[in-house]
Amino acid sequence: MITTVREAQSLISQSMTLLGIEELPLDGVQGRVLAQDITAPFSLPRFTNAAMDGFALKWDDVRHASEDSPVRLYVSQKIPAGTFSTFPVVSRCCAEIMTGAPMPEGADTVVAFEESSGFGSEYVDIYSAPKRGGNVRYGGEEVAVGEILLRKGNALKPSEIAVLASFGFASVAVQRTPKVSIVTVGDEIRMPGEEVTGAQIYNCNRFMLDAACRALAVEPVALYYAPDDRKLLREALASGLDKSDILITAGGISTGEYDFVQQELSALGVKKKFWNVAQKPGKPLYFGTTSEGKAVFSLPGNPVSALVCFVKYCIPALGMLQGNNKPDTFQAILAEPFPTDKKRHRFLFGTVWIEGGKLLCRVSPKVESHMITSVVGSNCLVEAEASSVPRSAGTEVTCTLLPWASLVS
Repeated sequence: MITTVREAQSLISQSMTLLGIEELPLDGVQGRVLAQDITAPFSLPRFTNAAMDGFALKWDDVRHASEDSPVRLYVSQKIPAGTFSTFPVVSRCCAEIMTGAPMPEGADTVVAFEESSGFGSEYVDIYSAPKRGGNVRYGGEEVAVGEILLRKGNALKPSEIAVLASFGFASVAVQRTPKVSIVTVGDEIRMPGEEVTGAQIYNCNRFMLDAACRALAVEPVALYYAPDDRKLLREALASGLDKSDILITAGGISTGEYDFVQQELSALGVKKKFWNVAQKPGKPLYFGTTSEGKAVFSLPGNPVSALVCFVKYCIPALGMLQGNNKPDTFQAILAEPFPTDKKRHRFLFGTVWIEGGKLLCRVSPKVESHMITSVVGSNCLVEAEASSVPRSAGTEVTCTLLPWASLVS
């Protein structure tokens, strides 16, 4: 029985449950998924402060200042960053102030250093005035106490980590990262650096899938190779299952005489959820689970097929285990025709870019599942449902941005 793409995605979603939560210091949360909402423990800025180096003063004193008619003020105090003023600014006086320093009582405006005669004197000449309240950051203008800063399920990037640090969070609760093992299968594959002879090929999938996991901040816990030997294959699969939340295999899952992966998974207690998906490439995709809730994805051996399946099925599953269920697709307009398949949902690597305020895309000219160079330069996966008629230029298609790529503009 063949499974549709939507059915496969639904079966995977139904099988995923959240992993545990752990508290980690900020220097260890890059790429991790937030386990709870984070609210502001104080307002930001915490106090009204100067937006630049200059002089804190009363705007009414300098409102008419100009190059030809500067206003002279007495410098009554100096306020460095991190220090509060101990007395107010009064009329015809000012405070020398540094960026980020708290505004003194009585002052309502900061004149930039460049609009004055400079620091270091008892008196200063002001040559120009900003608008009233200019160059001042007001307490609470950015964030109010109790405001939600970050939502549960957000992936933590440098920007989010900066916010956490700005509010004094030394650690934060995140979802546990899934443990992943990868098994590549086949008598014909050899490691890069080794000599290949006859019909042997290099083990592309091992390194491709390892790098793809790392791009998601998931470091595989084990990498195995198994020849087409049932005993050795079962040992590799058993070890991978034992160490992992998700086991990913590549190769040995089709209908060939030496394709033993599915039988050996069954012998290890893995329950098949589906095998064979109505898609091109990647038809012989297998998904199963164990009684402990561990998931197994067995990908086809062709590297393009394997990567398509990883992007469309493994990446969402890894996200679901961490509470990240955000949709990963968007619509773009075809700049060139898309060669659909009559019977199967088709995926092709391609490029998406912004032009004239619209998202446009085109697929790679290399469309066969063994053509790994089709992925080079691609930033997305383009897809279309089965159809006997190619999608014409100008029509919309669904795209998935590759997590390790970015939009082209």
